This record gives sequence, C-alpha cells and structure tokens, in this order.
Amino acid sequence: MAKVNKKYEIWFLTGSQNLYGEETLKQVAEQSKLVLEQLQKNVSAPVDLVWKPVLKTPDAIRRQMLDASADDNCVGVITWMHTFSPAKMWIAGLDALQKPLLHLHTQANQSLPWATIDMDFMNLNQAAHGDREYAHMVSRMSIARKVVVGEPASKTVGSHVTAWAYATIGWNTSQNLKLARFGDNMRYVSVTDGDKVSAQMQFGMSIEQFGVNTLVDAVAKVSDSAAEALCEVYERDYDVVAELRKNGARHESLVYGAKIEIALRSILEAGDFNAFTSNFEDLGELRQLPGLAVQRLMADGYGFGGEGDWKTSALGAILKSMTPTGGGTSFMEDYTYHFGPGPALVLGAHMLEVCPTISGQKPRIEIHPLGIGGKEDPVRMVFTAKPAEGRVVCLVDLGDRFRMISNEIEIVDPTEDLPNLPVARAVWKPQPSLETSAEAWMLAGGSHHTVLTNSVTAEAIEDFARIAKVELVAIDESTEMRAFRKELQWSAAYHRLAERL
Repeated sequence: MAKVNKKYEIWFLTGSQNLYGEETLKQVAEQSKLVLEQLQKNVSAPVDLVWKPVLKTPDAIRRQMLDASADDNCVGVITWMHTFSPAKMWIAGLDALQKPLLHLHTQANQSLPWATIDMDFMNLNQAAHGDREYAHMVSRMSIARKVVVGEPASKTVGSHVTAWAYATIGWNTSQNLKLARFGDNMRYVSVTDGDKVSAQMQFGMSIEQFGVNTLVDAVAKVSDSAAEALCEVYERDYDVVAELRKNGARHESLVYGAKIEIALRSILEAGDFNAFTSNFEDLGELRQLPGLAVQRLMADGYGFGGEGDWKTSALGAILKSMTPTGGGTSFMEDYTYHFGPGPALVLGAHMLEVCPTISGQKPRIEIHPLGIGGKEDPVRMVFTAKPAEGRVVCLVDLGDRFRMISNEIEIVDPTEDLPNLPVARAVWKPQPSLETSAEAWMLAGGSHHTVLTNSVTAEAIEDFARIAKVELVAIDESTEMRAFRKELQWSAAYHRLAERL
C-alpha cells in the first residue's frame, strides 16, 4: 500500500543527574536497560523499544528530544526518572518534543530488600518521588501524555504500553496520511463533508481532489491480459460464482472489476496515498461502482469512505494501521435495526464496500443489480462478519472542533439466514442497549458512516484521541443518559474555553 513508515521505534529515555557520581550512574544505566528488556517482553505492538543513554543535563535532554522529533522512525518517547532528575532540566526538552509521550512510573526492583536496604539503595532507587517531580512539570506545561504505573515485567503494564504504542502508530499514519478523493461529496449530505484545512492542521492528513475522469482514464489503460491475470487471483482466493468465472456468462463484468482495482491501486501507489473515497453520484464513464476493488484495497490496509466521506476514510486508514495482525477493521454503516424478538440488533452494511478482514468465512464474489447510480451491475464480495467484541468509531466535524465517537459492540451471528441480501454485512448488539446507544450517538452528532474494528482496543483509541488532542465520546456498558448529556455539555464548555485565541 502507500508508503507509510513501517520501521517503528519508541525511544526509552531515563532521567537522572550528575549529582550521584559515576558509580551510581553506571548502575542507573544497567538497571535502565534491564527495565527496558523486561518491558519489551510484554509489548506486542510492532515497535522496537530503543534504549538511549541516561540523561543528566538540560542540554542532553533537549538534544535527545530534538533528535526524537526529527527521526522519521521514532513514533513516540517513553520517559522514566530512575533517580531524582530536577524537572527544570526538562523544560526545554519537553518544549521541543513533537512526538507522543508516555511517562512510565516504575522501578527496577519489584520488592524491597527489607533486611538489607540502606541509604545507598535509597539513593539509587528514587523513582517514587523522582517521577513525581518530573510529572509536576509535564502537567504544568499542559503536555498531553499517558502515565503507566507498575513493575516493568507486569503484563498489565505491557498491555497499557502496547495500547499506547498502537496509538503512536496511528498518529504517525495520520501525520503522513494522503487521501485521494474521486469526485466530490454526495450532494446535500452534511456529515460526510467538513473542514479539510482544519483537519490537516490538527491531524496532519492531506485531502486531495481528483476528477473521476482520472480513474476512468486509468481504467481504460489497463490491458485485458492484466485484468485476466487478476481474475485468476480472484478465483484462487475467493469463492467466485460460476457466471463470473472464466468462460462464464458474465465473466467480462469481473474483468472490468479487476481493471478498476488495477487502476485504483496504480493511482494510489503512484501518489503515496493511504486512503480514498468514491461517490456513486459521480462516476463519469465508469461502468460499475467500484465494489470488489474497494474491498480488496481495504484488506491491504487502505482507508475508504463512500459518498466522498473523507473523514471516515482517513479514520479507517488510521485504525487499520493500529490493527494487530489477524484482526479486522472495516468501513461500515448502521443500515437497519432488529428491535425484536430477542435482543435488539443493528444490521450494518453498505452498498458494496465492507472489508473482508472482518469476515467469518471465505468471501463469495457475486454480481447483482445495485438499484441506484444507473450503472452496470457491480461485482462484490458477500460475507457475514464473524462474532467478536469490538467497537464502531466515527470522526465528525462540529464546526468549532472535531469529535471522535466510539460505541462498544458485540458482533453476533444473524438471528436468521440472509439469502437475499447480496452485500457484505455485520450484525451487532450495541452497548449498553440499542435504545441508549442510538440516543447517545445522535446526541453526540455521530455520523451514519463508521469504522468497525474487532481488534483495535478502546484504550488504544482513547490514547490516540489524547495524542491528537481531539474530543472523544465513549458509549459503553456504563453509559447513562442523564450523565451522558451533562458530559457533552461539560465537554463543549471545556473545548470552547480551551480554544486558541
């Protein structure tokens, strides 16, 4: 897919000072390396934790933070005050830091050696108050960060650091994200549009417009032989219906779908794009709405949004970069409800474009009429999402700020078979209930398009929102509407007071 940095590093910085002498500082360095080694064992995100020499002076701290900010491989910084590192030494460095920050509050030893503890031990192991000195300065400077407390070998500590590490990867994706928008926004629709300049200022993402004829011309240049070769891949990897297979009555439709994929992929790769949109109202001379092509590109990590929805597409690319190997993340839409009998459920789908990474079975490639758009019948994968815990997330533009909204869900098997629904779909039970989640979602101004993930954790999403300095509204099993309304009011007041002059 697009050229996003894949060699992720998180730098591990240890604070001390020259006051303690050479012998003690040598012990500090040795124990710092041991702490990092223990921590790394329980961090499952695809990052390398890189040890850096112990920081003892303001100049060294500032230079290290500048280097971290300038290094394309570095996606975040973990700091730990092994001894007592006077916090005024850190002001210039913290002010220079442009990467996400995690403060690890730990110590080299799990248990105190009660029988032998002396002042040498006390002078060496001072994180309990050294970290508090440092944390005071970080708070005073109003720097967003995550604080993780506990012994470095703890799986709980590793889990918290893992969530934050995935969030730093998402932030790196956001900062380097380029999105190709084929056509404009679906006419009259508000929530899929927004302020692209503000989005670039806050998230780093660049939204670039292409006339649909750019894609039309690229499709026309794809050779039949190249498309046929891709069709062979389809027949190998998916369950392709007989009429679309080679020598089938409608095989040519699959060939055209393959040409769309080849053309789209070539444009995205040539422009280093991570995400894209399409719009069924603006297809030009395209014979089909891109369906199969979009699904395959999403499976490769691209973000996508229908009807010109660039915010959902960008969020999709970000969350896909945060998805652990083997997990699933997809463009989604709350389409219709099942109020009963039995638990109230949401049936999520879209016209064609749901990612097969959430599938519970081998996808089937089929062809059916679309019913809107006035084009030829498009090819698409059909499948049902596998049961899993997950969440649906959206990014909306409220005019004065952006807001992320996340709803915890349980993806379930459909109550009955869906033999006549010719699209990929997911069925889920929202928390705490359909009635409360839908009311909360709408009061928060949530969009009808979302990103569904069965793998990116709620903690990682919260960490990303903190890094991005964007409001996050969480709807989960504890949501109660009276308190939720007050939360929205307090949040609105806070963000208006915190707005830059």
